[in-house]
Amino acid sequence: MTTRIVNGRLVMPDGIQTGLSLYMQDGVITHVTADDLPYDRQIDAAGHFVAPGFIDTHVHGGGGCDFMDGSVEAIVTAANYHLRHGTTSIMPTALASSRETLCRFLDHLRTVMEKRLTASTVLGAHIEGPYFSLAQAGAQNPLYIRDPDPTEYIPMLEAYGDLICRWSFAPERQGAEAFCRTLLSYGVAPSIAHSDAVYEEVCRVYEAGCRTVTHLYSGMSTITRDHGYRRLGVVESAYLLEDMAVEVIADGKHLPAELLRLILKGKSREWVCLVTDAMRAAGTDVQESLLGPLHEAVPCIVEDEVAKLPDRQSFAGSVATADRLVRTMVQEAGAPLEDAVYMITAVPARLYGLTAKGKLCVGCDADVVIFDEDIHMQRIFIGGEENGDQNL
Repeated sequence: MTTRIVNGRLVMPDGIQTGLSLYMQDGVITHVTADDLPYDRQIDAAGHFVAPGFIDTHVHGGGGCDFMDGSVEAIVTAANYHLRHGTTSIMPTALASSRETLCRFLDHLRTVMEKRLTASTVLGAHIEGPYFSLAQAGAQNPLYIRDPDPTEYIPMLEAYGDLICRWSFAPERQGAEAFCRTLLSYGVAPSIAHSDAVYEEVCRVYEAGCRTVTHLYSGMSTITRDHGYRRLGVVESAYLLEDMAVEVIADGKHLPAELLRLILKGKSREWVCLVTDAMRAAGTDVQESLLGPLHEAVPCIVEDEVAKLPDRQSFAGSVATADRLVRTMVQEAGAPLEDAVYMITAVPARLYGLTAKGKLCVGCDADVVIFDEDIHMQRIFIGGEENGDQNL
């Protein structure tokens, strides 16, 4: 069956296009054209924006569940919650934890992916930790912070390498460079996170192949002084290394609007990937919550539309959704809509080799979202099929 979307404003990389219809058949986009072609079903976008489905590559949970809670149901619940806000492709993210908890999460994730239990596309896992700096651990559980150990991570990669898309780590930890090279040999993307590294340490893993920094400015070093001599931290290194991509939590809380504007001046949209870093309290009205798997969780509070540690000295993840990221970039940071959408579609697709996603192009997956002027979802399609449980 061929579906045609008409009367939409198509969000393309080079601007907003009108007068074009988008055709979908057998799960892919077949035409983007002004021509009147045959179709079986027509969707009237009613002047709303039509964009590629959003791709969230760093998200811990939502709808009251953490992806690491230890059940298939928790993964499905959290993924489906984010789908209702435009995330058609999702990368469930693990926190620093015991090996047993991490393996349980990956086992359940495999079940979800193999049985296709979620409406959205589950891309695989992002493992955030445990090879981090204690000084920059933030809301990560300090009980599990440690150096990379090949007797631990190589068996993990052997068993789950096909499920793991990326792994975040601190480059200053002993054995980090070898860990980085091993990740790449298994096809896993390394990313710098929760790090107190200086420029030279960043460069070592950069030269080993690392090209991403996890949630820029959050849990990472900046300029320090050593007997008067200034040394770049991870933040400045990310700017200086031109092809180093940076994640940005654009919830309007982790980073103020002026800092979001600075990032775009320093990196441009090509190297900025918007992520929610959402935790279980996203989509709930709770004031107290838990970060991480229930039996190993870190307590936190939710106020001012963000999660915080109880002492309010550090954030503990966001309660944002992908549509809120786009809204923040447009309404608060002043980014053009096409740029904001690009940073949560085309950029993550490029970084993680998702060649059929992130674009409204012929041959791409028919993952399409329709939203209004305030970036509120109106209709969501995955593989050309409309999601039937949106509760919009």
